[in-house]
Amino acid sequence: MSGPLSNAANVTERVVPWATNGPANMWFLPYLADLSGIDLFHAPSNILPMGLGMPCITTVHDVMWLTDPELCNPKPWGLAEKAFYRHGMSHAMARSTIILTVSEATRTGLIDLEPALAARCRAVLPGLSERFVRRATDLAQIDRIGVSRPRYVLTVGQNAPYKNHARVLEAFASAFSSDQSIGLVLVQRQGASNSRLQKLATQLGIADRVDFLAPVDEDALVTLYNGATALLHPSLCEGFGMPIAEAMACGCPVITSNRSAMPEVAAGAALLVDPEDTASIASALRRIATDPALASGLVERGIARARMLDWCNFAAANLDAYRTVLEPD
Repeated sequence: MSGPLSNAANVTERVVPWATNGPANMWFLPYLADLSGIDLFHAPSNILPMGLGMPCITTVHDVMWLTDPELCNPKPWGLAEKAFYRHGMSHAMARSTIILTVSEATRTGLIDLEPALAARCRAVLPGLSERFVRRATDLAQIDRIGVSRPRYVLTVGQNAPYKNHARVLEAFASAFSSDQSIGLVLVQRQGASNSRLQKLATQLGIADRVDFLAPVDEDALVTLYNGATALLHPSLCEGFGMPIAEAMACGCPVITSNRSAMPEVAAGAALLVDPEDTASIASALRRIATDPALASGLVERGIARARMLDWCNFAAANLDAYRTVLEPD
């Protein structure tokens, strides 16, 4: 069907005003929302609310809050977030009939933490919007978005430690120290740590070649992917890594990490690097920028890989999980 799912005849929408992953949802959901007549509850974002009496399924996107919380939020309030997610995710692991993960890497990470989950845990890779497609580069729109150079490397993602943006700057400076024609564009949620990245760019002598952009709408993001020399996504860990898939669908060559879920998402259609090795990242950048045949091969394989990430497959796998819970043998 097209349009919102809530328009379907067999769907009832109940709007709640609080955050999906917030205290109200975690501890008081059964008292704040009418859950009468619900046969199965699917929690979509890592945590499972308390006090639910029906069978439950939880989708877990990553295990960073359990294994490397300092990479998520190193600030003082990160300690409260760490406790919140540990509580909600531990409850999900103990209480859910089935746990769905967005990658095999996340599934493996959960089983490493709790081997007994193996029989209840399924990897279901997400799909990709059909709006992410290859199209002609629009230099005028790229300029309007705020990109200062027509030739640029693109990085997309929140400004969190696990995204490894400081090393993005260092690798870019190393790769293109003698090529002033190419710039770096970072599309990220701005924050206090953004000023540290700006200072680092100044120290590296590339401040005039780096564009820090706040989040853009989907159409602008498609434009940026299509115009980029490469997407650089050297995260230290990822549950999936949606920018990798989006960039590949748009015909943008991808450089990403050789760990966590990223090789799984790229599936042979990207250059893999050690995210803690600046020289490795810089070398990959130079290769794509100077080898048209390499870039063209990555584009072709990336588009083919992106076509495999289909929301219908995702929906079918979720429905299969629902049937397993509601119609046991």
